[in-house]
Amino acid sequence: MASVLAGAAVAWPFAARTQQAIPVIGFLTSALPEGRLRAFRDGLKEAGYIEGQNVKIEYRLANDQNDRLPELATELVQHGVTVIVAAGTVSAVAAKAATKSVPVVFAVAADPVKTGLVRSLRQPGGNMTGVTDLNLDIGPKRLDLIHQLVPTATVMGVLVNPTSPDLTAAFLHILQPAADAIGVQLHVLHASTEAEFDQVFASLNQTGVRALIVSPDATFNAHGERLGALSLRYAVPTIYEHRPFAAAGGLISYSSDDDEYLRLVGRYAGKVLDGEKPAGLPVMQSTKVDMIINLKTAKALGIEVPLPIIGRADEVIE
Repeated sequence: MASVLAGAAVAWPFAARTQQAIPVIGFLTSALPEGRLRAFRDGLKEAGYIEGQNVKIEYRLANDQNDRLPELATELVQHGVTVIVAAGTVSAVAAKAATKSVPVVFAVAADPVKTGLVRSLRQPGGNMTGVTDLNLDIGPKRLDLIHQLVPTATVMGVLVNPTSPDLTAAFLHILQPAADAIGVQLHVLHASTEAEFDQVFASLNQTGVRALIVSPDATFNAHGERLGALSLRYAVPTIYEHRPFAAAGGLISYSSDDDEYLRLVGRYAGKVLDGEKPAGLPVMQSTKVDMIINLKTAKALGIEVPLPIIGRADEVIE
């Protein structure tokens, strides 16, 4: 009996140390659909980490209130997390302001060098690295696609989130020359909550907008289905990111492959958990792009989709 008790005494401290050694990821974002979290967890699993088994994740979602992100970032730092994953440019900026010591892996559309997150893409320096998608760079292509579908639209709306100033400025900067080149006037519209989404769509007829481009943004990503449904309800040809938008009635989606993008973020978080330093991990960029066309919506809007666009689509919803 004494030997059994002695063995238990040795085993218990070992079990306690093992439990304490489980790393903790602090996941910081404005809002994120469960489907996108699934891709992140898949990437973590590929790196050897499974939530609830050998890694814990503390989620901090601002619920579309981006002004809360600095407070939530500080909360994660005080919680003692092993690494922070910041999804969205505003989240990454908040994480950078909150800590210079806790490793941060970001997922952003804006250029991380221009926004001051890293020193360079090849040698980030500091405590941050991560993954960028193509959703900012392909803004002019989105404009070109919606222009091909609605060639008579000389005024196009651009929906932006005013609480994401860096990303908004970068998107408009890259979009304006493309609009000038084809003689299209851009009308900037602001929304950061679901209630404001409704107000924007209800006002479109009064503004003369005949087609709409939705800028890349974490809040908009979380409400892609709502934006798709509103674009159909108000009969506005609209282009945005990700399949849920098109599946809910949006005319066309064109974006980086979301699964690839967040799976890469999960893998990079795993590298940091393994002890690699963000300073020496080059910023990665997702490379795959998906285009999905909703022909049912096109028919409802009286739009004939050119065959070359249909032929290039990764998926056609009929």
